[in-house]
Amino acid sequence: MKISGFTMVRNADKYYFPIEESIRSILPIVDEFVVALGDDDDDDNTRQIIEGIESDKVKIIDRVWSKEEFVDGKIFANETSFALSQCSGDWCFYLQADEVVHEKDLKTIKESCTKFLDKPEVEGLLFQYYHFYGDYEHYLPFHGWYKNEIRIVRNNINAYSYKDAQSFRKNNDDKLKVAQIDAHIYHYGWVRPPELMQSKKKEQDSMHHGVDSIEKEYQLKANEYNYGAIGRVPVFKHSHPKVMDDLRSRISWKHKINYSRNVDIKRPPMKHERFKYRFISFLENKLMFGNEIFPYSNWIKIKP
Repeated sequence: MKISGFTMVRNADKYYFPIEESIRSILPIVDEFVVALGDDDDDDNTRQIIEGIESDKVKIIDRVWSKEEFVDGKIFANETSFALSQCSGDWCFYLQADEVVHEKDLKTIKESCTKFLDKPEVEGLLFQYYHFYGDYEHYLPFHGWYKNEIRIVRNNINAYSYKDAQSFRKNNDDKLKVAQIDAHIYHYGWVRPPELMQSKKKEQDSMHHGVDSIEKEYQLKANEYNYGAIGRVPVFKHSHPKVMDDLRSRISWKHKINYSRNVDIKRPPMKHERFKYRFISFLENKLMFGNEIFPYSNWIKIKP
């Protein structure tokens, strides 16, 4: 059995993506790791960071991002699909540049790949998620923040990246048949210095709505993202992946975070800040044993 890791990335260093930690987190269980590396800006060192991993498993493929695809996140999906097409493994393990796997889950993941290798009805493996927010100590177990997603897909089934690279489908928009596994993805996409969080949001929004319109929109916004009242966000009481230890120790923006329960955010509220979503989350987490009300589901879950 062969497992391929893969990702697409551009300007990871500039926007504080833990790309090195992401790749390193699954290197022990993959036979190769394909990186579709976009044409970084001159002030970015993503290539040097990835090359610094010094593993013959890592394969960098240079890519040029076309501005014609800067709409609806199309560029993200196309680059992810390209990276997937370059994988040679039986299974293809996708991590976005801000996603990391805990070392305690590696054995379960590899055993699951082995278990389902000869069961072609299983087309993908479904992971659980921890979404961190503001710093490394707070996370978002709230309705509206996806709790599961496909991150391993069987190779050679005509699978492709779906929409803005959130998930996968195959053929003509057919949902994949997946098995749920007991492993988590640690998502750090909302953990970065406030000024870089705002810059990253601007960059990502431009990939969905076009550079010119977003440039005008952000001229009216603050230079730093306001994380809001972090005191209203639950504290994460488990361990983080060891590969994140150094990055976590170098956090430098806690003095810019409001750890109280009250603050004027001066921006449209996030889902976890709205009463509707907080109420639904209370019902799900306290009364429904974690089961979701009208959950996001881009797959067909099976029990092989």
